[in-house]
Amino acid sequence: MKQKQIEIKIIYGFTLALFAVFLLVPISSLLLKSFQGLNGNFTLENYTNIFATKGFADALSHSFIVSMSSGLVSVVLAFLLAYTVNYTRAPKIIRKLIHLTASLPMLLPTITYGFAILYSFGKQGLLTKLFGFQLFEIYGFNGLMIGYVIYTLPIAYMLINNAMQYIDKKYITVSKLMKDNNFQTFKVTLLRPLVGTFAAAFIQAFFLSFTDFGIPASLGGQYHVISSLLYTYMLGSIPSFAKGAVIAMVMLIPSIISILLLHYFERYNVRYNKVSIIDLHKNKMRDGVFMGMSSLICIAVLSIFAVIFLMPFVVQWPYKMEFTMQHFQNVFMDPNLLAVYKNSLFVAIASSLVGTIVAYGASLVSARSKLKNRHKKTVESIALVTNTIPGMVIGISYLFIFTGTSLQNTFLIMIVCNVVHFFSTPYLMIKETLNKMNASFETTAKLMKDSWFQTLRRVITPNAMSALLEVFSYYFVNSMVTISAIIFIAGARTMVITTKIKELQYFAKFNEIFVLSLLILFTNLAAKGLFNYFIKKRKRGESKK
Repeated sequence: MKQKQIEIKIIYGFTLALFAVFLLVPISSLLLKSFQGLNGNFTLENYTNIFATKGFADALSHSFIVSMSSGLVSVVLAFLLAYTVNYTRAPKIIRKLIHLTASLPMLLPTITYGFAILYSFGKQGLLTKLFGFQLFEIYGFNGLMIGYVIYTLPIAYMLINNAMQYIDKKYITVSKLMKDNNFQTFKVTLLRPLVGTFAAAFIQAFFLSFTDFGIPASLGGQYHVISSLLYTYMLGSIPSFAKGAVIAMVMLIPSIISILLLHYFERYNVRYNKVSIIDLHKNKMRDGVFMGMSSLICIAVLSIFAVIFLMPFVVQWPYKMEFTMQHFQNVFMDPNLLAVYKNSLFVAIASSLVGTIVAYGASLVSARSKLKNRHKKTVESIALVTNTIPGMVIGISYLFIFTGTSLQNTFLIMIVCNVVHFFSTPYLMIKETLNKMNASFETTAKLMKDSWFQTLRRVITPNAMSALLEVFSYYFVNSMVTISAIIFIAGARTMVITTKIKELQYFAKFNEIFVLSLLILFTNLAAKGLFNYFIKKRKRGESKK
């Protein structure tokens, strides 16, 4: 046991050092930068200047308004989809298609959503052509609203769908026996148990929208939001790093409040000791109405992304509507664009590998060690902090702290950035799996004279393999689509697809943008399919033991 303590302490020390160097120090440096005057002296002038700027107040209010609006819409739409999947007798194939469609946007970078909306609802857009007129102005609030709803719908759906699977449906029968009317049954057996989940879904949707940069980068127009203002101050024609640091600090405030609210609303989650499996009663009207609404939502999402599959195969939309493969040939024959794709694959795979190891090590400290509670709480705090800090803030802090060092514009700093940025969810996924394992594994292994590493290799890791594969998949997909953090730290040699798309936007090379977007989509689909195959295979093997 003493040997295990030494090994666990080494893992704990490494985790602490990693996040101290690549999270605490950069964020602290960013905070100090926000109070630094022209002469390097401490001053509040940067804050007073920013708060006195009319553009800042407008951008902040715009961010709150559009993020809250899109959050509410996302939760409502996600509930309709999840209800259709879990509480209707819709055909299984329909429910599966709904589930897949709701998850689709996660496989594409947010900056692509903007161009898809542009080519769908713009003056020459696909849907505009089909309807014969432009439905609405896409730049500003309308475009951001649609983009944010598409972006946050998957996370809201997953939260609500997962919660619905753990609601005991037998209480519907109990409510009917109590002579409750349909609305009363609906409210007591479904809405009330989901109050905490609704709040969590809204807060998550708000947080993601408030901190996203990709969608405003393509659809913001003159409707400035806080993330686009931050990008302008940092990488605009006339950079102001001090003001950028102030805005980054301001962005942290709603993020921290969001996470605190998430923990507060956890107390409203209803957990049943046992979930009864019952057949839902037949109700053709219920099934038809919810299936129809869910189908419309899915069609709307798919119709917006349809342009991504159409535009690259057209010579010049909408003036020369002839089929062509030239745009694909241009990308695959361009060594620069092909190199960018290879960079993305390398960064995603390396981030997944390193991230999985780091998350696994941290989870072992929390779930399978006898270290003191203060050490475990430190790891928990790291997970909480990484879940609180927006990607843009991490990227800017790295820009400040690592500029001029050997890490500047390297793959290593991008990989570390992804590992830190996405750490929270993988850590919690593995920790939950480790907590469910038999607590006597290590004791039994000790009696068999196995070392701790032998126990880890022979017992713990094989039993956690499904979770490790899920974490690897999570890191891979998110590393392929991320832009908010790495836009500030990628260089010309280390550029990845998402940052290249941002560059191509300046030259209006939308065909290349859509081809690269399809590359990301198909890569993520292939990766998800491969990971799911191995995960299911692993789980089948575990169930037979």
